[in-house]
Amino acid sequence: MNKLVRCFLGIMIGLSTTAQAQSNKEIMYIGTYSLRGSEGIYVFEFDRSKGTMQQLQAVSNAKSPSFLALHPSGNYLYSVNEGADKSGGVSAYGVDKATGKLQYLNGQSSLGSGPCHISIDQTGKTAFVSNYGGGSLAVLPINADGKLSAAADSVQDVGSGPNTQRQEKSHVHSATLAPDNRFVYVANLSTDKLNIFETDVKASTVKPASTPYASVKPGSGPRHFTFHPNGKYAYLVEELTSSVAVFSRNPKTGALTLIQDGVKTLPDDFTGQNTSADIHIDPSGKFLYQSNRGYNALAIFSIGNDGKLTKVGDQPTEGKNPRNFLIDPKGDFVFVAHQDSDNITIFKRDQKTGKLTYTGQSVKVPAPVCVIMAKR
Repeated sequence: MNKLVRCFLGIMIGLSTTAQAQSNKEIMYIGTYSLRGSEGIYVFEFDRSKGTMQQLQAVSNAKSPSFLALHPSGNYLYSVNEGADKSGGVSAYGVDKATGKLQYLNGQSSLGSGPCHISIDQTGKTAFVSNYGGGSLAVLPINADGKLSAAADSVQDVGSGPNTQRQEKSHVHSATLAPDNRFVYVANLSTDKLNIFETDVKASTVKPASTPYASVKPGSGPRHFTFHPNGKYAYLVEELTSSVAVFSRNPKTGALTLIQDGVKTLPDDFTGQNTSADIHIDPSGKFLYQSNRGYNALAIFSIGNDGKLTKVGDQPTEGKNPRNFLIDPKGDFVFVAHQDSDNITIFKRDQKTGKLTYTGQSVKVPAPVCVIMAKR
């Protein structure tokens, strides 16, 4: 073998090794409350081979950039600014695809106080912002350069529920787009309803669907909502009763039919205070996870062929107040953000059983409340 060939092979092996190392590293974004020294949004690099996270950047935002969403292109990131004034706030950031780092682009009003959730439609043309304090939904156009325009539409909800402390007025908690991008489902914690809207993402407007809402038990408190990968079933966090509701979905009309209600997420012997928060399904569609704050654990369910849930177990999350969590797109890891103990814990996931094992990795982040991962 001559020197030229050996040199060429050496270069190719070096490039392959570098590419393999880079393929093991993925970018993560953490939204926080502006408490205990939090700088705003944190950018981390996750090394899949080692199961570790390393901070790359802290992006200054003193208005509690709590919930985050990535643009479908991966070129932009959006945050609600929950600590903004009564007109609310939303920020847009450009993403450096080479490094994952963020640069501020612009901001807009969310037309209501306490914006707590944002979602982006699949075309990347429209953002849907839920105002918890204002009890409303704002619909904002996204420009070709990723910047946000002023809201083109909004819906003010009204109503209350039997829990006089938490359901005293309208509290819109999330807006979740259907897999077909035709409907958006808006959870109101106070009215115990999921309002259903048809979307026009080109015009950034919404209108009530032919079946305009689905109801759950009074006092249950709808919070976050997710769809099964097959699109036939959907699952709702009932925050105030620490339970989950299961729906089948009509893809033509968007209507929901309740097929399993008030499924308990807590052990029978738990007697403390608890509220449920986040909900996710693994990529295979076999298991569902829901976070419980107070019990400080993830409830684990298997999903039947009929969409119904069977409790598998509970996994302590190694922190206090597990708000948001992430199942990585490959289904191998789960990351749990703890609002009150200022840490994100990492778990390995058994894809056959759905069970979790704590890796011993805990990353310090002040008041983390949202964790997402960039698509590769």
